[in-house]
Amino acid sequence: MAQKTIDIDRPGLCEELFGSGDGNLRLIEQAFDVAIVSRDSRLVINGGEESVEQASQAVEGLFSLIDSGRSLDEQTVRYAVSLAKENLSSALSGIGSDAVCIGAKGKPVRARTIGQQRYIDAMKKNDVTFGIGPAGTGKTYLAVAYAVTRFRAGDVNRIILTRPAVEAGEKLGFLPGDLQHKVDPYLRPLYDALFEMLGSEVFTRLLERGSIEVAPLAYMRGRTLDDSFIILDEAQNTTREQMKMFLTRLGNGSKMVVTGDVTQIDLPEGRRSGLVEAAAILKNIDGIAVTRFTQRDVVRHRLVQDIITAYEKNEEGKKHGSKDQGGH
Repeated sequence: MAQKTIDIDRPGLCEELFGSGDGNLRLIEQAFDVAIVSRDSRLVINGGEESVEQASQAVEGLFSLIDSGRSLDEQTVRYAVSLAKENLSSALSGIGSDAVCIGAKGKPVRARTIGQQRYIDAMKKNDVTFGIGPAGTGKTYLAVAYAVTRFRAGDVNRIILTRPAVEAGEKLGFLPGDLQHKVDPYLRPLYDALFEMLGSEVFTRLLERGSIEVAPLAYMRGRTLDDSFIILDEAQNTTREQMKMFLTRLGNGSKMVVTGDVTQIDLPEGRRSGLVEAAAILKNIDGIAVTRFTQRDVVRHRLVQDIITAYEKNEEGKKHGSKDQGGH
């Protein structure tokens, strides 16, 4: 058995770490099979040698988050545990130290994972950023948050949101209403994020004024988009031609963010995703960044991460199964 003592430098830190009903504490103890007790101004961890070392890394990483003003929830604690198991806890101190945006209700939007922090840093440093990864990693949400921040600062004059309407074949003619009503179902996730950042009244006013524009990808053709923050969502469903058309709309003073999940391609059989191709072709160009998220970056319900992992294992099993069958 091993023991490690962590000195507590300020009152109340253990209460913040342990959480409501000591829920966070129990989660850490179960994850590493250790016992943690608070004694005076110290935290004492008992258990197997490797487990104690990893648990102490997780605890110290969480203390650094508390010191930077972050409140802890179950997802954050589970993320710290997963990093500690791979000896990556030191990375926690650099995550979410600065808010990327302040929402309409005053709530700060921060990076919650290493992948999210890299993504935010990439958007700040580059004019074109690709965010590629599974659902729930915050690709679209953080892009909208950063777009709102740049708009509020006066760095851009417009926020332009677009998405390929694959299910409607980009024609949309059979849907009732004007263009806005036709594309609304496809842009709902973008609207939801904007409502949270701006509030519904401000959003509506900016939309009517033309400072926020939403349109299907086909309506980008032939335009030059200056002084704009342009977000292309669900880009895995673009063709090579659509992606090239979109990227070449970039005008002076503008930024583009392209998001997508390459495991959710809905293109007809035999059509290669423009997102997959663009990420491969453009990755070494200065001013263009490609950020790839993994299931570890999922910030929705913890089961979302488990669901993604289970599907990935299933797909791997199918691939190996087909190879084995082909070998007979």
